[in-house]
Amino acid sequence: MTKPSLRALSLGLLAAAGLAAVAHAAPAYKVTDRIAIPDGGYDYASFDPVHRRLYVSRAGGVTAIDVDSKTVTGRLFEAGRTHESLPLDGGAALLVTDSTSNSAHLVDAASGKSIAEIPTGKKPDAAILDAASGQVLVMNGASGDVTLIDPKTHAVLGSIAIGGGLEFAQTDGAGKVFVNIEDQNQIAAVDLASRKVLARYPLKGCDGPTGLAYIPETGVLISACDNGVAKVIRAADGADLGDLAIGKGPDAVIYDAARKLAFIPCGRDGVLEVISVEGKPAIVAKVATQTGARTGALDPKTGVLYLPAAKYSLVAGGKPVAAPGSFVVLVVSPN
Repeated sequence: MTKPSLRALSLGLLAAAGLAAVAHAAPAYKVTDRIAIPDGGYDYASFDPVHRRLYVSRAGGVTAIDVDSKTVTGRLFEAGRTHESLPLDGGAALLVTDSTSNSAHLVDAASGKSIAEIPTGKKPDAAILDAASGQVLVMNGASGDVTLIDPKTHAVLGSIAIGGGLEFAQTDGAGKVFVNIEDQNQIAAVDLASRKVLARYPLKGCDGPTGLAYIPETGVLISACDNGVAKVIRAADGADLGDLAIGKGPDAVIYDAARKLAFIPCGRDGVLEVISVEGKPAIVAKVATQTGARTGALDPKTGVLYLPAAKYSLVAGGKPVAAPGSFVVLVVSPN
């Protein structure tokens, strides 16, 4: 066999690398639809894959959308300022955090009727289900603690003192909870059984961490920061694994386990960052969305994302104001 030249070998390696990149390329995402919803502020969105319903927590209650028929129920459940609508029991119930009443409402998802009202700390915000223990964890942004709830008995099981402005959280499925602390630029690593903080992971170069995803395949946390950075942290010990340059104004990190992708909607810049999490996380695409699209939810079956948004303008003092009649849910679909 003739010995290949160095140039030919280099070209061959580059071609092979290109083919590998194409093989592992993310789908091309784009906004394919807009579903009109009633006016009003919005926070987290969640998706019930069993009944194929999207829930958007609003100022005044919860909006529900049947994503297949695009039927919108403007106020499935009326409340104060709601932040999280967490599907439970196979989608039969919702746990809705309400910072007006400092409580979590347990709601029948089919009828929207209240089942129970459960006291929390001050300004309950994000809520997650720890599947291993069956407990719901509510992050209280003003009192700096986590309320533990048994959704079956509606009982408060206790609380975990952390301190600071708590934002989103994730569990590792093995007894640890990781909580973003927005005003301290940290992640608290918490032992659920002992209800104690095990460690505090500093997020160097991060200002205002909000959204958080845990990638179980690699044991990595991705934290979205308000200053255009996403931090990649090793969950086991808090080791800093690097930064990703993202848009401004994120409030969620959404993980698609089937496609090995994470998404960060950045509301101030109107972009959706698409991140490959196979190996070291890396941004593989930026999708134009619109200003205000900062949170969202994923349909795990189709890979479609749903992002609440509105058209904003600045008034005197620089405060953004949403235009009446402009509130929508963006449908972002993969090709």
